[in-house]
Amino acid sequence: MALLNFKRKDAPVQTPNSPEVEAFLQDYSIEVMPRTAEKVENFRDLLPSGTRVYIAHIEGTPIEDMVATAKRLNDDGFAVMPHFPARIIKDRATLGDWIARYQGEADVKQALLLAGGVEKPHGDFDSSMQLMETGLFDAAGFQRLHVAGHPEGNRDIDPDGSMKNVSAALRWKNDFQSRTDAKMALATQFAFDAAPIISWADTLAQEGITLPVHIGVAGPAKLQTLIKFAIACGVGPSLKVLQKRAMDVTKLLLPYEPTDVLGALAAHKAAHPDFNITNVHFFPLGGIKTNATWAIENGGPAAQPANA
Repeated sequence: MALLNFKRKDAPVQTPNSPEVEAFLQDYSIEVMPRTAEKVENFRDLLPSGTRVYIAHIEGTPIEDMVATAKRLNDDGFAVMPHFPARIIKDRATLGDWIARYQGEADVKQALLLAGGVEKPHGDFDSSMQLMETGLFDAAGFQRLHVAGHPEGNRDIDPDGSMKNVSAALRWKNDFQSRTDAKMALATQFAFDAAPIISWADTLAQEGITLPVHIGVAGPAKLQTLIKFAIACGVGPSLKVLQKRAMDVTKLLLPYEPTDVLGALAAHKAAHPDFNITNVHFFPLGGIKTNATWAIENGGPAAQPANA
């Protein structure tokens, strides 16, 4: 998530390992998939104990693989948060079965609810709001429900490029938190420029959206890899930051690191303690080990040795 030439008079960009960046990286979360988790020999060598680990549920992934990954991570002492993509869940019975499996086999108490990237729903559900309305997560005693946030909008939800439908959904979810016991937060898509992220977060606060924001950040990766994922995920205007970098021959072959964007956000948070971005959520597009190592080297909490 590079931020080029971005400066704020009231909050200058901080360098890595500054107190501001270190504070901002506390309690970060990270995302894995069953197939990428299989390549990690021991998560306890990479991530601090208790780290929240989201498990992305990609269309076609058997629920058995998802639950097995959740069990492994839970057994290793991590807070597991699997994705529940509404559009790949056939019906209420299937949703109930998934919840029961996660709880019975992996002691899961948290979930990220989202529509999912499937254009045509596989069954009865089209949105995360419909999943919430079933009441099944509440009945099962889930302690935390996160939902998706889109700092640069989402063309699948608002084809006209506006924020109309996205904003309406956020108001509904914010109201759901107000009228239930759910502990909720927004986990966002990644972006590469701090300025629009800050503007978006401030707009949420002005509109009375009180859900804490866990900002999505792309971890260190090859520039070509990031551009590919950014286009596939519908990243908006901040993609230009990567494209501009790609035009610089001196930087084209260098791995991208999220130093600038995190520095700018951390500085803004330090200058404005009530800023509603409370946590960092990493998308380890260049690999989990690479991302975890970068986080430690740049001020994040270190993993404890497995034999400590």
